[in-house]
Amino acid sequence: MNDPIEKVQKALDELHYDGQIIHSDATIFTVDDASKAIGVTPGEILKSLIFMVDGQPWLVLMSGPNKVHSGKIKRLSQGHRVTMASPDYVFENFGFKIGGVPPVGYPQALPALLDEDLWKFPIVWAAAGTDHAFFPVAPETLREYTQGQKAAVKKEPSPQA
Repeated sequence: MNDPIEKVQKALDELHYDGQIIHSDATIFTVDDASKAIGVTPGEILKSLIFMVDGQPWLVLMSGPNKVHSGKIKRLSQGHRVTMASPDYVFENFGFKIGGVPPVGYPQALPALLDEDLWKFPIVWAAAGTDHAFFPVAPETLREYTQGQKAAVKKEPSPQA
């Protein structure tokens, strides 16, 4: 199966997801794009990121405006080397392009860390395989789907001098 949206739909069906994938003419490539297209705050947009932890892919799910603190991933994963996966790696291994990377639809379960700020919202909006498809999901449901861990993984803002 090469169609990225079909991969996500199949995964959602297997998880008994009761919502639907929404297609948009507007792009959701960036958090701001998605926020405008969907009509929600940037915090309600889910960023699905792939990090490499000692050469193995991990899924890191973040609230839209938050940045990842790789040192926190390193500690939580007990890894030695943590880097963000390249867009080529993500596409070649999973079939998803940046801007449409989903939280589900992978050939095997990936270890997952979920930004604790996601729980500030009853629903977050996740990409569904492309930058024109998305779906709503509750953070706790997302944690169940990914078998992930709620974690403090965001980079804290620097204090002003």
